[in-house]
Amino acid sequence: YFTIKIEPTPSDRRPPGGAQEIEALAARDDTNLLFVLVDTMRSKRMSAYGYERPTTPFLDGLAKQGIRFGWNISQSSWTKSSMASLWTSRTPLRAGITKFDDTLSKELVMPAEILSDSGFKTVGLIRNGWVNPSFGFDQGFERYYKPLGGYQDPAIQRVRPNAQLGGTDESIVADATEFLRIHGHSSRWFLYIHLMDVHEYTYDKESAQFGTGVSDIYDNSILREDWVISTLYDFLKRLNLLGKTIVVLASDHGEAFGERGYEGHAREVFPETTETPVIISLPFKLSRGIVLPTRTTNMDIWPTLFDLLGLPAQGTDIDGRSHLEEILALARGEAGGRGEDAQAELSVAFLDENWGVPGGERSPAISLVSDEFRYVRGSDWNGRPIETLLSVREGQRDNVIEAYPDQAEAFRKKAKEFLGQKAAFKSEVLELDEMQLDQLRALGYQLP
Repeated sequence: YFTIKIEPTPSDRRPPGGAQEIEALAARDDTNLLFVLVDTMRSKRMSAYGYERPTTPFLDGLAKQGIRFGWNISQSSWTKSSMASLWTSRTPLRAGITKFDDTLSKELVMPAEILSDSGFKTVGLIRNGWVNPSFGFDQGFERYYKPLGGYQDPAIQRVRPNAQLGGTDESIVADATEFLRIHGHSSRWFLYIHLMDVHEYTYDKESAQFGTGVSDIYDNSILREDWVISTLYDFLKRLNLLGKTIVVLASDHGEAFGERGYEGHAREVFPETTETPVIISLPFKLSRGIVLPTRTTNMDIWPTLFDLLGLPAQGTDIDGRSHLEEILALARGEAGGRGEDAQAELSVAFLDENWGVPGGERSPAISLVSDEFRYVRGSDWNGRPIETLLSVREGQRDNVIEAYPDQAEAFRKKAKEFLGQKAAFKSEVLELDEMQLDQLRALGYQLP
């Protein structure tokens, strides 16, 4: 005996919308939030951001009917520091997470806490040990856990040689769909999923479209992740939840492939590892996708979302800013640029190069980005100091520091100011046991 199960292709029943519908979101009390964090997603490797290879066909469509941050900067090239900055809307130094054993202060107000207080059911599904509950990332979540690995298709391949994670992101999607099946219509919800297959260079036969080199397989993994995300989106369609759900896609950092002598991430703060995507799908279809032309940061994501939802911000001392007014201006067909004061602001990325050394002295790598230049200071592979000035107009390729000495000196002064920042609240240091250290080593990092 055999059976054939035939299911109709789920349809997107979202109504059309524009500036008026965006403004009306703040008054709605039925809007849910799905926050998809794709670990290690470099925006310049996504066709949604102009990459020549069709790596993100599903996300391309999402962006064409939603909102895309055109040039977005993450605040670190290492997950823990970057995610602390994203969740708290503060720079890594002000969030207080720069070392492998730092934990978030309980005095920091996390997005899940605000959403929970506003009546949202809050659930987080993760596969990255750097955002484990032990580091304080579970604040405000009713449930926050790593799903079981489950069955893994033997045809699935991974390239990262020192990765030892079990399962794939399909295990997260399985738990997410079960949550939606039970709670999708019974309560207002916030679901955060942290995907890891791109970090692990996971691909299969269907996604092996771009070659067999390491860089090619990274692109293959993005294509596969694009499909994985689309299956969850299709489930929202089947449950007829798209008309009351905001879907957000973001990333913690990118990946380098030897462009400046670096491979991977968590070693430097050049464009390859700190330029990441932000795509927002609304409960309605925009006739023409909105692309913010101005520079944004991961610290801006939650201020913008809270403004969209009409919810209170995380405080008055955050470093991120809302882009709702620019979004509304663009939706009305008006100019969506920032004023001169905002254009003069600098976007910062920071990494303590000794983040994995217990009690070691801080070795700062810092990147400051203006609309014209990116200034990068840190150390090379041999520990020698480096200082680089990259021209945005020239594609951030060559070091032009000798051609622009005045600009370089201005950046040096600003870098000194940023490096003098103190944590908003005192963070604690967690003494990791051997099991916790092994879980982090399984991600491919060298730890004591």
